[in-house]
Amino acid sequence: MTVLVTGSAGFIGSYVAQKLLERGDEVVGVDNLTPYYDVTLKRARLAHLERHQNYTHHTVDIVDTERVSGLLRTTRPERVVHLAAQAGVRHSLKDPHTYVQTNVAGFLNVLEALRAVGTEHLVYASTSSVYGANTKVPFSVEDSVGHPVSLYAASKRSNELMAHAYSHLFGMPTTGLRFFTVYGPWGRPDMALFTFTKRLLANKPIDIYNFGHHKRDFTYIDDIVEGVVRVLDRAPGPNTTWSPAVPRADASSAPFRLYNIGSNNPIDLLRYVEVLEEALGCSGERRMLPMQPGDVADTFADVDSLVEDFGYRPATSIEVGVDRFVRWYVDYYGIKPRAPERGPISSAGPK
Repeated sequence: MTVLVTGSAGFIGSYVAQKLLERGDEVVGVDNLTPYYDVTLKRARLAHLERHQNYTHHTVDIVDTERVSGLLRTTRPERVVHLAAQAGVRHSLKDPHTYVQTNVAGFLNVLEALRAVGTEHLVYASTSSVYGANTKVPFSVEDSVGHPVSLYAASKRSNELMAHAYSHLFGMPTTGLRFFTVYGPWGRPDMALFTFTKRLLANKPIDIYNFGHHKRDFTYIDDIVEGVVRVLDRAPGPNTTWSPAVPRADASSAPFRLYNIGSNNPIDLLRYVEVLEEALGCSGERRMLPMQPGDVADTFADVDSLVEDFGYRPATSIEVGVDRFVRWYVDYYGIKPRAPERGPISSAGPK
């Protein structure tokens, strides 16, 4: 089938596009190559996709209403994976307008364009950040998410609400996926694993927030992609047992669903650093700092509905995932590796 992937030069988007291409789908990629982080890395991801004859790229900003509408009218994909967004919790404190423009208005452009041409299924990225001030763990898609602690989280929660409105009004099948701390080869330079690696190799101190008391449900990129593709292949229908008197937050009488995709295994941040140092073969100074605005102390994904509906549970350990990231990093940046080769870097992402 033909699948439109927005954010196709991004971390998760490039992996999803690669997976779809490898199984024979036609992929229409959309990315505006924003300089939020190193565009060279985005172009390198894109170069791997463009080796496939069944990949077509369009440099389009989803904020551009007319171009998004025109692209959907021209390509008419059967299904859409919407991953284009302005990411980053801390950056949303510095540049809030970009989050509303890209994550809210941009998502509206995608919804409106799909309403005009029709779609079998829209799968879009949400985030574990929507759980905000919640402290009940593990985080369940049936939990209340009415207390975001960053504008980034609020913008992604708005996507879930907007998607439901379109599912309800127009019968558009939509599925939102709440990703939990995604990491791996070809990752984002603004994420902790990337910055820790860069600083440790440069013999510089690393900043550990919340005085090291964070726990994160670190989820390896291949596990995320497997979940995305499984969900994409099965569009939701109305939930016939849903009741407005006792409403479930993750489903509806409309063709709408929400799922967590996480490892279901929160790891202490300091343990994550230890695993990284072991993979690098070096250690460094740790600067223990207080919690940052917009951060949450712990994340922990309840993936029971993902297991029940798709028979799938992410399973890559941080020892395996971090090692693969380190070997990719030293290869990509031409750094002499300090650890021996141990198996493939990644099974699904750019080669």
